[in-house]
Amino acid sequence: MRKKILPISLFFWGLLTATAAHAAPVKPVMTGHYDGWKVYRFHDAHGPVCFMTAQPQKEQGHYASRGEVFFFVTHWPGKSGKNVVSISTGYTYKKGSRVTLEVEGKTFNLFTQGEMAWTQDSTEDNAVVREIKAGSRMTVKGTSDHGTLTTDTYSLKGSTDAYRALTRACDGK
Repeated sequence: MRKKILPISLFFWGLLTATAAHAAPVKPVMTGHYDGWKVYRFHDAHGPVCFMTAQPQKEQGHYASRGEVFFFVTHWPGKSGKNVVSISTGYTYKKGSRVTLEVEGKTFNLFTQGEMAWTQDSTEDNAVVREIKAGSRMTVKGTSDHGTLTTDTYSLKGSTDAYRALTRACDGK
């Protein structure tokens, strides 16, 4: 399992960010919008941090309430992190459960902690990113701590352009 790179609160609930040592919180600046995908950039104590994010077009499940849902691909050049895939689901996952991410018939099993899910390692991050850029639709299935199964469907339209912008924003290429 991978180590958490930044606190969970980094992107969520209004896209507030982590604070650098002895600095005020910084709000990410949107650098581009590509169909349903947005690209943001900010700086932490290690340099630029950039991420692309999307919300599902369709959310299915029988839940009483649920917060906002976000899918992320993040670059942390100052921490040697690239293509870090994560999901914030808007509810707490069932402890020990897995999330299934499927793009065009290719399936990935993500681990969960609290409201977050991550791929297993950078090899899987890179594989998910390749599929996202090549695919047209992504489905994410998870189970809440109340046992509710949810299925979120994302359009991948614009994801390739968003990824190019993400790379330019953080890597300068």
